[in-house]
Amino acid sequence: MKPQYRFFCQLVAGLFVFTMLNGCVTNQPEVPAKKRTALELYFTSTEAADFLKKEGNKSLFIDVRTPAEVADGMPAMADANVPIIINQAHRKVAVNNHFVANIEERLKEKGLDNQSPIVLICRQGNRSALATNKLAEAGYKKVYHVVDGVLGWKKNDLPWALKIDKEKMTKL
Repeated sequence: MKPQYRFFCQLVAGLFVFTMLNGCVTNQPEVPAKKRTALELYFTSTEAADFLKKEGNKSLFIDVRTPAEVADGMPAMADANVPIIINQAHRKVAVNNHFVANIEERLKEKGLDNQSPIVLICRQGNRSALATNKLAEAGYKKVYHVVDGVLGWKKNDLPWALKIDKEKMTKL
């Protein structure tokens, strides 16, 4: 075998192995552009549930959907509902200006701080991306968002609560 050909084969094999290992190590779900966040920390619903089973007492899990959506239930593992979008008069919607402060309150209630992992979920992953970016702007570094949202949570038959404890609802 010619030395140039052997070198080429070794190079291709090495790149293939590197690519495969790199894909295994990152273990990130494929995330559409509109769901990408500044922190680039993502979970699928099943990954989030597994993480929360292991780290639930050391992390905060927030459903960022509106109270009207949560009235139909929310993930049973969720610590609270803190909407990122609020409905205003005349069918207008706006970003919850108190979102970061509401998260800080929930962290304190659980004995956590801004270095603790936070997991956010919404219906399908768009609003939780927005919420993740709001927290990143405020200096939070460990904020994950569930890219397949509540739809993925239900599809994967993960624990669901139909009756919501009023203490889990953030007063707006």
